[in-house]
Amino acid sequence: MRLLLIRHGQTPSNVQGLLDTAAPGPGLTELGHRQAAEIPDALSSEHIGGIWVSTLVRTHLTAAPLAASLGLEPVQLPGLHEIAAGELEMRRDHEAVRVYLETVFAWGLGDRSPRMPGGEDGHEFFERFDASIAEVAASGVGTAVVVSHGAAIRVWVAGSAINVPPSYAGEHDIQNTGIIELEGTPESGWNLLAWQGTPIGGSDLIDDDAQDPTGETLEEALDED
Repeated sequence: MRLLLIRHGQTPSNVQGLLDTAAPGPGLTELGHRQAAEIPDALSSEHIGGIWVSTLVRTHLTAAPLAASLGLEPVQLPGLHEIAAGELEMRRDHEAVRVYLETVFAWGLGDRSPRMPGGEDGHEFFERFDASIAEVAASGVGTAVVVSHGAAIRVWVAGSAINVPPSYAGEHDIQNTGIIELEGTPESGWNLLAWQGTPIGGSDLIDDDAQDPTGETLEEALDED
């Protein structure tokens, strides 16, 4: 099957650079709604068989225009939510961002033992995200859209794509409504076909002023300057 992983549209916390991961989470900014509204046209040539979202509000709002255009009802899955920041929740300082990103990308690079302060470890993250992707695959659709979150998408791809090195995900950004395309199955593994880090609707939907550590490359996000 083809798996289209789409990061949700921009939220106020993305603009401020906050580690905002708890449920139900914020809604979308005005730009975020415009980003979501562009998705149906951008994917008009795709034969999408189903749409899946996380438990957080921002993924539902992002998926809504595409779901309406296709006459599909998005399915919520519990394992697709963002990687919880735990004790770092709602912080934006460099130290908190460093601990968060170094923890989650260690998982993607193969060391799943580090635990987020007050949160999950890599084994728990991959177990719940893999379980939800397995449910998507079990639906039998040829092309599936999964609307999820920046860190969760990148770390899962880092640990799951078999045709690129795990470091690839940390070296490439994924802005709001960026899209990553994979092909495969949970049993055979996933091949990365395309990584579009910019908003799917076009470069005019980029917010260059947003402070967005979970969407930036590791080098950008960890640069104190």
